[in-house]
Amino acid sequence: MKYKLIALDVDGTLLNDNHELSEQTKKTIQEVSRSGAEIVLCTGRGPQNSIPFMEEIGLTGYVISHNGAVTVDVVTKEVVHQYAMNTQAMLPYMDYFREQRVHFDVNTAFNMYVDSVDGMAVEVRSMYENFLMLPVNLPPIQEFSEPIVKVTAFDHADVLDKVHEEIGKWTPEFNILRSGEYFVDLMHPDASKGNALKQLAKRRGVQSEEVLAIGNYFNDITMLTFAGLGIAMDNSPLEVKAAANEVTASNNEDGVHAALLKYCLS
Repeated sequence: MKYKLIALDVDGTLLNDNHELSEQTKKTIQEVSRSGAEIVLCTGRGPQNSIPFMEEIGLTGYVISHNGAVTVDVVTKEVVHQYAMNTQAMLPYMDYFREQRVHFDVNTAFNMYVDSVDGMAVEVRSMYENFLMLPVNLPPIQEFSEPIVKVTAFDHADVLDKVHEEIGKWTPEFNILRSGEYFVDLMHPDASKGNALKQLAKRRGVQSEEVLAIGNYFNDITMLTFAGLGIAMDNSPLEVKAAANEVTASNNEDGVHAALLKYCLS
């Protein structure tokens, strides 16, 4: 099978634990791209801190960002598809995060907002620096002129276990997703990596069996199951491995390189 569309998660998949892209993986992706396959990054990051990796590799095309809530053209920065949230329905969740003293950010396609930039704890500021993103202060919701696509809570894993369980009992206005050990995302109920990848495949005239996807966490399951070949990283939770067709090496062992070598270049 010659795969025409290859979707790669970024953190925990494409990048190692130091948030670095290895030269070996970069060269392998470039070779796969030259062979005719289209590479798309499919990530929880926004386009502003995921497009630079496409540019570093030398790729054009698209990034599926915010866990599937926004798809953006790498070259023109045009939003080609997005899922807008119901802003009024968000407010009780934001109040809950404030009451629980759980940090959260509010995201439009290209911008990120927090209650107080100056009031951020050191570990919160460090997290944003690792993800190459600088938020700004949150204006009143009614002043937003562009759609809000994602709200992300950030805290220690045990705190988020409780938060995820609690808000999961509320009326399900949103897709509530554990996107990382320290993150819980709220998005439009139809927003997911799998749905966004399906939309992009249709746009590009690609069948699901011609799609290969590689990821490592619960937010990747929908794209792994949509793809004709879904590959989980060795550093994935067991549930993610169970949802995949294959398992490759970990993100610290160039697992993306190994998978692309086996299924696209052999």
